[in-house]
Amino acid sequence: MDRNTIIAIVLSVIVITVGMTINMVFFPPADYTSTTNQETVQTIDDAAVQSSVMPSALSQAQNSDSFTVETDAFIMTFEPEGASVSSIKLKNHLESATGEPVELIVKDSSDRNAFLLYTDESLSSPLTDVYEYSIDDTSDTVTTVSFQQDYELNGSQFRITKRFALPKTEEYLFRVNVELTSLDGSPVPLDHYTLGYDPQIGPYFEELSNNYGEYRRAFYKEYDDNDRRNVSSFTDGEAVVEDAIGWAAVAGKYFAVIGVPQQNVPYTTVYHQNTADSLISQTNSFYFTRSGISGQSVSDVYSYYTGPKLSSSLSIYDVEGDNTFGFTGLQLDEVLDSSSWLGWLQTILKWVLNFFYRLIPNYGVAIILLTILVKLIIQPISKKGMDSTAKMSALGPKVKELQEKYADDPTALNAAMAKLYKEEGISPMGSCLPMLIQFPIFIALYGLLSTHYELRGAMFIPGWIPDLSVPDNVATLPFSIPFLGNGIHLLPIIYTASMIFSMKITQTTNTQSAQQGMMKFMTYGMPIIFFFILYNAPSGLLLYWTVMNFISILQQVYVNKKKTHKYAEEIQAREEAKVNKYKPRKRK
Repeated sequence: MDRNTIIAIVLSVIVITVGMTINMVFFPPADYTSTTNQETVQTIDDAAVQSSVMPSALSQAQNSDSFTVETDAFIMTFEPEGASVSSIKLKNHLESATGEPVELIVKDSSDRNAFLLYTDESLSSPLTDVYEYSIDDTSDTVTTVSFQQDYELNGSQFRITKRFALPKTEEYLFRVNVELTSLDGSPVPLDHYTLGYDPQIGPYFEELSNNYGEYRRAFYKEYDDNDRRNVSSFTDGEAVVEDAIGWAAVAGKYFAVIGVPQQNVPYTTVYHQNTADSLISQTNSFYFTRSGISGQSVSDVYSYYTGPKLSSSLSIYDVEGDNTFGFTGLQLDEVLDSSSWLGWLQTILKWVLNFFYRLIPNYGVAIILLTILVKLIIQPISKKGMDSTAKMSALGPKVKELQEKYADDPTALNAAMAKLYKEEGISPMGSCLPMLIQFPIFIALYGLLSTHYELRGAMFIPGWIPDLSVPDNVATLPFSIPFLGNGIHLLPIIYTASMIFSMKITQTTNTQSAQQGMMKFMTYGMPIIFFFILYNAPSGLLLYWTVMNFISILQQVYVNKKKTHKYAEEIQAREEAKVNKYKPRKRK
């Protein structure tokens, strides 16, 4: 392998490694990042939340059985105990393994339901009394589920009413109205309450991954700021945001729960992260604490988006006429993952990918067509690199002569080879540019193909690649292999083999003996390293890179076959012309 190719590979490895590191540190598909303003996030001990004693229910409703309400978007299960929700199933989004609707509430027997109320400071004792309920389905636009329970605290009686308004259309944002009303004319005897989203968001997972698998991230957007902020600085599993927020969220790879509190009232947002051993490997929850309660009544409206991370489903809340409740400018699509400075490129590639999918409704084929298009776009630069490789192969005999001539003087040899390359018009960076040009495309595609919702459950080849969002799995071992796991994935093996072959055919004989070890490492060692890095990558990402390798192999084989001989003849012709130019003429 020539020095330029080695430089190109080293630079590409460095750039890709740095880029992926930046992407994982600042935009990671796992865990919580560390970019939150430290003045904003505090521990609960510093939060301005006043304590309160627990109120007593004046009675318990007789019917405590759960019941289900169905809309075009949800199958939602309500519990009279605590006026809470125990299940949110998405009718139009199915589990790839079972074909059942995705469950967005994941909990074991000890976990709490969603939308419970708390009056204690520690958020340890929700109000779980049995509420009376009614269902109003007379509206053309929403189904309303109402709960109410009467309480007594410090001699004062008041009523808690909780109403859920669910759009009948396929919208994933619904409203939760909490009302506290005095029953005896005295002020409501609470100075605050908390509405919680306690359970882990679905779908169910066995473990969270730091690489390509399922993850959980926490965000919020300030009311007067267009940019989302990441939540970090958890102390004992808890973080508090006291800013006036536009919304708070916990997001996974493909789904999110976003809470939108009523504006112009004082709120504190509390995030919990619990990694204690249980049936759920980690829980992530968030709460809105409403303070400043006074007077004989208070009525607050919260809105919750519980659905897919799809721009088409999230962006309708930016235009008043596009959603049932007339929201505008919520910017919920800020919860979507992006590759930051390459977000614009990711958007373009996503549009092209969806365009090809509309032509041929198979995302595997669409990825292949996208790969071909990318290759055509970078072809002018790739051609220069391949021509450079062919020229260097044609210079093999001359390079060998220089190596023999300057065998004991490496400095002179390098100078002579640099002069030779310059004379032959070979650019030292000729083979580097194609790899460097592909780098931003690779990073954008990494983000797109790793998190693109439409790839979830998208089949390419039945029996081999049934889901482009996860690794292909041809067999499962009864034991785990370090760094790889127990699944046998065929696509990473094909990718690695294609990478090795691609490097071998780009080698030239113009390599000094001192570089032989480095050449072998680049040919075999680097592909093996990438094999381990990408072994558990989504098959959609590996499909792109494997197809790109095969196209490059075909191109290089063609160039090597057609042009190396041509360049050798041109070099020979120039050498003969030089000899004839200085050859003495015979006298007549």
